[in-house]
Amino acid sequence: MGFRDLFKRKPDPFIQQLEQQASLTLKGVELLKSYMLQPDPAVERQIGEIEREADEVRCILIDELLRTFVTPMDREDISALSRAIDDVLDYAYTTVDEMSILNVQPTPYMARMASLLWDGALELHLAVQRLKDNHPNIASDHAQRAKGIENRVEVVYREALADLFRDPRDVNDVVRMLKMREVYRHLSNAADRGDEAANIIIDIVVKMT
Repeated sequence: MGFRDLFKRKPDPFIQQLEQQASLTLKGVELLKSYMLQPDPAVERQIGEIEREADEVRCILIDELLRTFVTPMDREDISALSRAIDDVLDYAYTTVDEMSILNVQPTPYMARMASLLWDGALELHLAVQRLKDNHPNIASDHAQRAKGIENRVEVVYREALADLFRDPRDVNDVVRMLKMREVYRHLSNAADRGDEAANIIIDIVVKMT
């Protein structure tokens, strides 16, 4: 170890674990985006594997949080941010799971929403990285971009519902509509949880600066 290494700031394990969660969420949402273009059971399995890996990371984070007296941020903020990031990935997985169970095929609206969710997940990942690098103001900028993307998801969500429930023809058509609405709702919920994660990051930055 060199002399300068003695004065280097050690990486905080909680920030590292949050960054790992955000990275896994980004990978999972990228697979969701791919699934909406070409449904594939193998992709669904991959998202499930990533979701389980992320759950393990979150369990380790919570375990260490319970055993650590001093944390770099409020422990409530660490726990809440971990949960919100995890929820985004959970909804990515449950979306493809519901589509498989209900035999729902992707629509252009679903593809647009998934693409925007990936944009939002990328901004969240960058925001957590900037927290790790001790650049809180840049982290806040990325979080604000993530919030803007959530608003765009909601616009597409409302467009999709308006188009979906236009002039049902028969009972079978109504059943199909209800199935698709459930999938749209999962995608919207994923965006909501991304927005919550962004809000927590902004709150953390306010407390840090």
